[in-house]
Amino acid sequence: MNNISLFLDRDGTINYEVDYLSSLTDIKLIPGSMEAIKEAKMLGWMVFVVTNQSGIARGILTEEKLSEIHNALQSELRKDHVSIDAFYYCPHHPDIGQSRYRKKCMCRKPDIGMLKQAQNDFNVDMTKSFFIGDKMIDIQTGNNCNIKSILVLTGYGNDEYKLCIANNVKIDYVANNLYDAVQYVKRTEITDQLVSN
Repeated sequence: MNNISLFLDRDGTINYEVDYLSSLTDIKLIPGSMEAIKEAKMLGWMVFVVTNQSGIARGILTEEKLSEIHNALQSELRKDHVSIDAFYYCPHHPDIGQSRYRKKCMCRKPDIGMLKQAQNDFNVDMTKSFFIGDKMIDIQTGNNCNIKSILVLTGYGNDEYKLCIANNVKIDYVANNLYDAVQYVKRTEITDQLVSN
């Protein structure tokens, strides 16, 4: 199971959702998320954060401040001897914000540019990858990349589940939280191994 990769949304999946997280003091991990990432890493999996950050386009925070936030999140995880392999973010918005960031791009979820970048950077096996997030766009991103998609019911998950159903968006699994999602990945891979053997 050591060639599995998890692509994780950030806000509402790993840490509590706050509108446009821009302060280090607002970083609070959702219960079970650190344990989930630690278990994934102990199993030899790769773990990536993939996050839309239009707050940069809107002028709410800078790329430098976002880097500080990700460094702080990484430091919090390292207290438990675990870390994210890489953070990928989209600073753009197609219609709003500063001209430098106001554009239609290929990295903003549900487009798959950030996943493709991780694939290139780390030689990710997409057939062994999962996308986990609390929004319909996260599920659509996974579907657009032909990988399994898991909706967590933390963050906006409950409302977004209804949105997925209303829009006929395929969800492979609905998890209570990130820890539950990781347990699903473990069960799926064990089943797949038994079938292949």
